[in-house]
Amino acid sequence: MEINVDVDAMINPHFDDVLYSNALNKVLKGGRGSTKSSVISLQLVLDFIGDPNGNALIMRKVANTIELSIYEQIKWAIYELHVQDLFTFKTSPYRITHVPTGTAFYFSGVDDPQKLKSMIIAKGYVRWLWFEELAEFNSWAEVDAVRASFTRKKLPTGLHVITYYSYNPPKNPYEWINEWVEGRAGLHNWYVDHSTYLDDKLNLLSNDYIAEINQVKNNDYDYYRWMYGGEVIGLGTNIYNAKLFHPIVAFPDDDYIKSLYFSQDTGQQVSATTELCIALTAKKRVILLDTYYYSPAHQSVKKPPSELADDLYKFEESREAQWNKVAWKRSADEATSDYAIDHEYFKKYGRHWHHVHKVEKTKMIDHVQDLLATGRFYYLDNEANKIFIDEHRKYQWDGNTLETDKPKVIKIDDHTCDAFQYFVLDNLADLDLKWR
Repeated sequence: MEINVDVDAMINPHFDDVLYSNALNKVLKGGRGSTKSSVISLQLVLDFIGDPNGNALIMRKVANTIELSIYEQIKWAIYELHVQDLFTFKTSPYRITHVPTGTAFYFSGVDDPQKLKSMIIAKGYVRWLWFEELAEFNSWAEVDAVRASFTRKKLPTGLHVITYYSYNPPKNPYEWINEWVEGRAGLHNWYVDHSTYLDDKLNLLSNDYIAEINQVKNNDYDYYRWMYGGEVIGLGTNIYNAKLFHPIVAFPDDDYIKSLYFSQDTGQQVSATTELCIALTAKKRVILLDTYYYSPAHQSVKKPPSELADDLYKFEESREAQWNKVAWKRSADEATSDYAIDHEYFKKYGRHWHHVHKVEKTKMIDHVQDLLATGRFYYLDNEANKIFIDEHRKYQWDGNTLETDKPKVIKIDDHTCDAFQYFVLDNLADLDLKWR
């Protein structure tokens, strides 16, 4: 079928070399906004239509990220090329089928790589593989086990399996993927490309998006280098840039609270309990209004869970009354050890906190850094919030773990840091932040 669309106006010239390369493995890495995922999806659809027996398998590490990423990305490319009438779109399982031939775009998580080894294709063969967000995977061995299951199968004469890999490099130079990619460049049948938003010569990115990038660039240049330049900048020792926590003496006169949130990290006999009261405003400011903090250290009689539940309930009720706003969400740690206070809280007051499903600590921190880099975080400069600022200024990586692929934070006086991470992770959509 002839494509009646000017494809050259949709794919930046930067990508010509990698797309037209004869390499069977094409690594597209770089910063956010480089359009690399859009480029891969467009090229896949173009190539797919040219082979009546070819199928594509597109993968993310975690299955529940498929719908709003790779599935929609391929769907977008199909519509951009104006060939949507040739396809049917299904979500259970995720599959986009080419009606004239019966071949398809298959989508899968790689939660269990062994399951993909036995995957059966009804019509034709797998001609294209795409590992999106490659940095999410645990190791090259995990990826290669899946890749080899398809590349070892014999295709018709002259045809080969082409594999795309795309990702934004992690900050940590010791992550497996940063070390792995150094060994790919120059290998036979491998092409490694690095792109950034600056390679958009076709002006595909909106002016608003460029403005957001420049805002981050002005707020936190190192973060900009990593997020949008795709540079491996290292972790450093201090986790947060203290300049991005903006103090204010009063709530802004030109704004109002759109949503009110509480987020807590609870301890009992040996660990502090804290709860944050945070506002999201109409102008998208994120403002820490107040902090509850109780530490059992150096106290002969510790507060039991029942008393802590009372404290947190009173804190929430009083802040809702103060700001004339009912809380939109109450977030908490998912750890079962923290459920004692939750049970008391529910028994007395008939409501639970929403227990956040935690991800790797580095990703939770990345989400907070995403928010800070926008320049939208403020805190009321009052006595209660001093503990929050003090803990965040001192929050550090464990230096003994920096030169590893699993860096750890120093777990001392980090309770407000944890509570803030739960808040951000639990409200990414509200905060206009992307899932990592």
